[in-house]
Amino acid sequence: MRVDELAACRGRLEEFAGEVFAPLARADQRVKGRLYLRGLLLDGRRKSMQPMAGRLGVDHQQLQQFMTSSTWPTDIVRAGLARRAVAVVRPQVWVVDDTGFPKDGYASPGVARQYSGTLGKVGNCQIGVSVHAASDTASCPLAWRLFLPRSWDGPEAAGRRARCRVPDEEHHRPKWQLAVDMLDELATAG
Repeated sequence: MRVDELAACRGRLEEFAGEVFAPLARADQRVKGRLYLRGLLLDGRRKSMQPMAGRLGVDHQQLQQFMTSSTWPTDIVRAGLARRAVAVVRPQVWVVDDTGFPKDGYASPGVARQYSGTLGKVGNCQIGVSVHAASDTASCPLAWRLFLPRSWDGPEAAGRRARCRVPDEEHHRPKWQLAVDMLDELATAG
């Protein structure tokens, strides 16, 4: 890629990131949001905070704080991304899917021994449920939720929930209910 093409690409990325995080009221959050988005789009297999921060040349705590403890209107940002994706994909169908994320330990929210299509068996994993806009030529996730197994409810799970910062109002819901809720939210957002 030529230098002028690379500069134009970076300019479009910055414009896109600026549009995505424009609803954030605080300038420092908009800066960290753009940084995080750039980290996700850079080459590199691992998209966790430390590898992304290394590729960006920044301290990973900036990204970690933005994603885990900074309060910003995620619903507004997600709705804007969904509208933009629908305009590009021009969906013919909505696809509902669940995806397993294999895990070695139990420190991440929602981790349990459960069936994962990704693994093709019962294993230690998280499960994410998603709704995608799809056409013959493109697909893009519009909404996603973490599935909380029943083992994450009840008094015996209180310590684990607190360590993972699972909100008190979040409890086990069947995957189909997560999908219906996301479709309702997408319809409400237009």
